[in-house]
Amino acid sequence: MSFAPNTTEILSRARTDLRMGVPVVLTAHGGGVLVLAAETLSKERLQDLRALGGTPVLAITTRRAETLKARPYDGDLARVLLPGDAGLAWISAVADPAGDLASPMKGPLQSERSGDATLHRLALRLAKSAHILPAAVVVDLPDPHAFARDQHLTLINMDTAGPLLTAPAHPHNVVSARLPVAAAPEGGRLHIYRPDDGGEEHYAFEIGKPHRDAPVLARIHSACFTGDVMGSLKCDCGPQLRGALAQMGEEGEGVLLYLNQEGRGIGLANKMRAYALQDQGFDTVEANHRLGFEDDERDFRLGAEILKSMGFSSVRLLTNNPRKIEMMEKYGITVTERVPLKLGETAQNRAYLATKAAKSGHLL
Repeated sequence: MSFAPNTTEILSRARTDLRMGVPVVLTAHGGGVLVLAAETLSKERLQDLRALGGTPVLAITTRRAETLKARPYDGDLARVLLPGDAGLAWISAVADPAGDLASPMKGPLQSERSGDATLHRLALRLAKSAHILPAAVVVDLPDPHAFARDQHLTLINMDTAGPLLTAPAHPHNVVSARLPVAAAPEGGRLHIYRPDDGGEEHYAFEIGKPHRDAPVLARIHSACFTGDVMGSLKCDCGPQLRGALAQMGEEGEGVLLYLNQEGRGIGLANKMRAYALQDQGFDTVEANHRLGFEDDERDFRLGAEILKSMGFSSVRLLTNNPRKIEMMEKYGITVTERVPLKLGETAQNRAYLATKAAKSGHLL
C-alpha cells in the first residue's frame, strides 16, 4: 500500500514541524540526533532536551560563526557547545543577530571539533528551506528510531533525504487562465506552477503568443512583497516588475516568471530581520551574513524548469544580474541577449544599489 508519505513528503512535514517548534529526528549512517529549531524553541522543550543527557550543541553556519568569532571546525558550520546554564535568551542571542550591537560579547564560545557533523549540516539546510533562522539545537540519540516512535516525532533518514534538500524542485502547471493587466489590456495568460516538494507556488505570466522557436523577451522576477506590493523605496524591485511588463506590452509578447523566493530566497521574516540590521548600519550583504545566510540563497533552476515546460529554450533576458544569465545557461536555457532594466533608483536605495553592484556584480 502507498498511503505512507514518501521522503519528499516527510521533508515537507519536517519543515512545518520546525516552524512550529516541534522537534524532528534525523538519522544517517546508523546514528541519529534530535533537532530543534533555535528560533521556535520553547523553555519547556529546552528543559526536556537537557533531561535527555548528552552534550547538546547549537549548530550555526560559518557566516554566523564569523560574526561571533566562533571556530567553524567543520568548514561550513560550527557546533557551539551549550553551557550548562544556557537558557533561551543565550540561544536566541547566538542564533539571532538582532542584539549583536547592544550585546556584542556572547562568548567565549567553544566549538565541538570531533565527531561527524553531517546531520548538523543537514539540520541547517532543513532550517534554511523552512525560512527560519539557520540555527538548530542538536543532541545525539542512542536509539533514534525508538525515540521518534515513542514521542510521535517525524523521523527522516538523511541518507536518502539529504540529496533532496539540494535537488531542484520540479514545478508542474496546475492551471492557466486569461488575465488582462494594465500593460496588456487585451489580456495575457497566467500560469500557476506548483513544485513537487510542497513548497510555495510560482507564476508565469505570458503576454501575446511568443514563438517557441525564437528567443522570448523574459524576466525572472523574485517575489518582493515590500517593493512589488507596498511600493518600498528601499529596493528597485517594484519599478523593475512594472518596467518589465511595460516593455513586454510594448513589444506585444513576453514571459514574466514570478518566483516566490522572497528576500533572495531567505523568506520575508528573515528579510525583515535583514532590514532591521540595515537600520543598524550594515549593508544588504553584511546583514545576510550576520543572519547566517549567503549573499543570495535563490534557486534559479526553478525558472529554467518553468521556461522549458512552456516550450522555450532561449530568451532575451531582462536583467542587471549576470548570475541569472549564468544560471539560465547552466540549466539549459540559452540567453541570446541581456536586456538592461535600470529603473527605480531613489535616495533611499542608492547605497543598496551600490552594494549590489560592488559585492554582487550587478550591472547598474
